[in-house]
Amino acid sequence: MFGPMSYPAHQRPLTAVDQMNRRVVIPYPPLRIVSLVPSQTELLHDLGLSKQIAGVTKFCVHPADARHKATVIGGTKNFDFAKIASCQPDLIIGNQEENYKEGIEQLATKYPVWMSDISDLPAALRMIKQVGLITGKPHLANPLAAEIAQSFDSLNASTPAVSAAYLIWRKPYMAAATGTFIADMLRRAGFTNVFASQLRYPEVTADQLAKAAPERILLSSEPYPFADKHIAEFQQLCPAAKIEVVDGELFSWYGSRLRKSAAYFSQLR
Repeated sequence: MFGPMSYPAHQRPLTAVDQMNRRVVIPYPPLRIVSLVPSQTELLHDLGLSKQIAGVTKFCVHPADARHKATVIGGTKNFDFAKIASCQPDLIIGNQEENYKEGIEQLATKYPVWMSDISDLPAALRMIKQVGLITGKPHLANPLAAEIAQSFDSLNASTPAVSAAYLIWRKPYMAAATGTFIADMLRRAGFTNVFASQLRYPEVTADQLAKAAPERILLSSEPYPFADKHIAEFQQLCPAAKIEVVDGELFSWYGSRLRKSAAYFSQLR
C-alpha cells in the first residue's frame, strides 16, 4: 500500500523495527495516528502530538479530553475496523499484550502498525524513545526517558524487601506474577512477589493466598476496580497482612505516567 508514490511531498518513508522485531515502513512524520493503548495515548499527548492523534480506545482516559478530541475506535481487544478506516491513519501504535493478535494482523495488511512489547522498565524506556523517533519528537522523548530512569535510580534500595501479593482481579482472584511489567515495578518498589514462581496473571485461590502469607496485599485500582470496601474480605484471609488499594496506573502504565511512579512507590513503602 505504501509504495514510493504513496507519500505526499511533506512526508518520506521511514523504516523502523518495532519491539516485536517487525519491520514497519512509516510515512514520516506521521500526521494521523491511531493509538490502541491507553498509556501510549498519554505518551503521544505528552510528546506534543495531540493534533496528530486521530483515533483512541475507549480506555484512553488520560488526558481527560483524549476521547473527545479523537475518534473512539472500540476497546483494546475489539477494534471497530470501520472507525479506524475513517481515521485514515498513516501510523497505528499497539502493544503485544494489550491488543489481540488477529486484529493487529488484519490492521497490518492496510496500515503501518508499530508494536511495543514491554515486560520491564528498560523496555518501557526504549519504547518511549522509539515512539519519539518514529513520530519526529526525539528531542522530547529522550529527555523524558532520562527523567524517568533517574527517578527510579533514586529509589532507596537499602531497606529490606517486603513480601507482597498484587491482585488485579476478583472472582476469580488473579495476581500479577513473573514476566509482567507489574512484577518489575513491584521489585523496584521494594517488594518480593509471593507468586513469583508462577507466570503472568495466574488465578489464585483464597487458600493459596492465605498460605503465601504476604506481609502486604496490594489491591490494584485496575483492571478490576478494587476499593476500600474490599479490604475486609482480604483481611479475613490474611489477618496479619497490611492491605491497601493502590494506583494501578502507576504500576502498569508504561508511558509518560512513569514520571510519577517512583515517588509513589517511595511513599507506599
